[in-house]
Amino acid sequence: MTPWIAAAGAFVVSLDSMLNIAFPAIATAFALPPDAMRWVIMCYVLTYSLVSFAGGALADRVGHARVFSTGLVVSALAYVLAASAPAFGWLLGARVLQGVGGGMIYGTAPGIMTLAAAPSARGRALGLLNAAMGVASIVGPITAGALVESIGWRAVFGARLPVALVVFAWAWRALPRGVVAPAYRGVAVADLARLPVLHACALAFLANAGIFAIWLLVPFYLVQQRGDDAVVGGFLFMLAPLGTATVAPLAGRVVDRVGPRLPSVLGLAIEAAGLLLLSGATRTTPAAAVAAALFASGVGLGLFQVPNMASVMGAFPAGQQGAAGGLSFMARTLGVVTGVATLAQVFASLRGSGFEAGFAAAFVVAGTAVAVAAVAACVPTGPGVAKP
Repeated sequence: MTPWIAAAGAFVVSLDSMLNIAFPAIATAFALPPDAMRWVIMCYVLTYSLVSFAGGALADRVGHARVFSTGLVVSALAYVLAASAPAFGWLLGARVLQGVGGGMIYGTAPGIMTLAAAPSARGRALGLLNAAMGVASIVGPITAGALVESIGWRAVFGARLPVALVVFAWAWRALPRGVVAPAYRGVAVADLARLPVLHACALAFLANAGIFAIWLLVPFYLVQQRGDDAVVGGFLFMLAPLGTATVAPLAGRVVDRVGPRLPSVLGLAIEAAGLLLLSGATRTTPAAAVAAALFASGVGLGLFQVPNMASVMGAFPAGQQGAAGGLSFMARTLGVVTGVATLAQVFASLRGSGFEAGFAAAFVVAGTAVAVAAVAACVPTGPGVAKP
C-alpha cells in the first residue's frame, strides 16, 4: 500500500504536464511571446528543485508521511491560486507555491519507495515511481488539450485540485505518521561530494536539461507551426511521456539484474538521437516522423531515469534515503531550470530569423548536451554505496 501512495503523490505532481499544451493559450491571454513561458516553468521547477532536497532531508528527521502530506495540501492551495490568477505575476507567484508543495512530495516519494522495498527490489520500486510519473505525463497533455479547447487554460489547474485532495486523504489515512527513517544521520558535504554521487547527478542534470526542449517548444511547434488544435497537439505531445512510462518498469527490472550503467548509457544515447531528429522538424514534416522522434526521446529518458535514481539512492544508507531522493530530484530539476533558460535564450536569439531556425538550434543544443552525457556515462566511477 505504501509504495502506491508514494506513486500517487508523484502522479499528482507530474500532472503538471497538463500545463505545457496550454502555453499558447496562456501566452495569448496575457499578450506575451512564447519564450516568456520560460518563467512559468522556472518559477515552479527552480523552487521544487531546492525544496525537494530540503524536504527529503527533513523527512529523514521528522517522518516522510508528514512532509509528504503537507506537500499535497500546499499543492492543492497553489492550484486554486493559479486557476484564479488575474495577472501573469500572480500566476508566477502561485507557481512558486506549487513548487514548494511539489518539492515536498518529490523529495519524500523516492525514500518512501526504497524504505518499503528490499534492496534487491529497489530498481522495480523506483520503476513503479517513474512509471507513475510517466503515466501522469501521458494523461496530462491529452486531458489538457480537451480542457483548453472546451473551458480554457485555467482548467488545467482547477482539474488537479480534487486529485490532490483524494491522494491527501489516502495518505493521511494509510501512511504511518511519525515514523522517522532508521539510523537517521544528517547529510554532510562529504556525503554529497563523492565521485559516484556527483557523476550520477551530473548525468541527470544534462538528461533533463535536454528533454525540456520538448516541453518548452514542441507545444508551440504543434499548435502554431503545424496548425494542430490543442487536442491533436496533446495526443502528439504525450508520445514523449508515453515512451518514458512504457519503458520505466522494464528499466527497473534491468537495473536489478545487470546494474545501472548499461541502461543509463543506452537511454541517454536514444534520447540524444530523438532530440537531434526533432531539430530537423518543419511545418511540413510528416506527423509520423515527429511522433517517432518524440517517442524515442521519451523512451531514452525513461530508460535512463530509473537506473540513475537507483544509483543515487543506492549511494546513501537507510537513514538518508529522504535526502538521497531529494538530491536525485534536485539534480533533475536544476537541469530543467538550466535547460529552459538556455534553450529559451537560444530560441529567442534566432526568433528574428523565424520559428524554425530557433527551434532547430535549440534542439541541436539539447541533443548535443545529452550525447555528451551518454559518453560520460560510459566512464566507471567505482562503488558508491555509503556506509550506514
